[in-house]
Amino acid sequence: MSSLKISCVAVDDEPMALNLVESYIEKTPFLELKTKCSSAIEAMQYIKEHPVDLLFLDIQMPDLTGIELSKILPEQTRVIFTTAFDHYALEGFKVDAIDYLLKPFDYAEFLTAANKAQKWFELLKGKTNQPEIISKEKEFLFVKSEYKQLRIKLADVLYFEGLKDYIKIWLKNNPKPILTLMSLKSLEEELPITQFMRVHRSFIVSLNNIDVIERSQIIINKQRITVSEQYKPKFLKFINSNSL
Repeated sequence: MSSLKISCVAVDDEPMALNLVESYIEKTPFLELKTKCSSAIEAMQYIKEHPVDLLFLDIQMPDLTGIELSKILPEQTRVIFTTAFDHYALEGFKVDAIDYLLKPFDYAEFLTAANKAQKWFELLKGKTNQPEIISKEKEFLFVKSEYKQLRIKLADVLYFEGLKDYIKIWLKNNPKPILTLMSLKSLEEELPITQFMRVHRSFIVSLNNIDVIERSQIIINKQRITVSEQYKPKFLKFINSNSL
């Protein structure tokens, strides 16, 4: 069991909602509530003096919105949005939020989001031990290929294609893939969950690089990738939450 403690702040201008998030944090062993704030400005002032790992952040607040605050947070501070308005989902995705909780949400939904944050921080702080991935940072990872350690910029990845014990990494402006010895399952555990999604037993796609979605197929750089039944519910949830 992980001993990692995630320091966090709850931010909401509605007292009942703020108290509910506080109670959920306090019953979650790996979360440590540092303070609660009734405005984004109050939270911003606190974080300047007391850096934290994670914000449970309401969006629609006076003076400074949660989205606006998220854009000026320190790089190491991540966000889980809590809001009553589902049309903010796309904005949440754009600022790389860990998750997006739509009010009213119960503890099970809260815990699912908190577990995503725990996984992210464990990866960041080196709690995993995957032999083929040498290191991972927010914007890139290192992989072994042809006796070299190659730095792969995540923004350049179109998709990963699994071939038994090997993976093909398809990149922008690169007609040939990079081949590395690794399982798709171990890679999936290392990738940022807000940027990549497994949609088939043989494919993990970059959500930021999807060109077209046509029925049950994704088109990335003219390549068609089928979304299999196993992964379709999760992918449809992503589409619905990011549709205008």
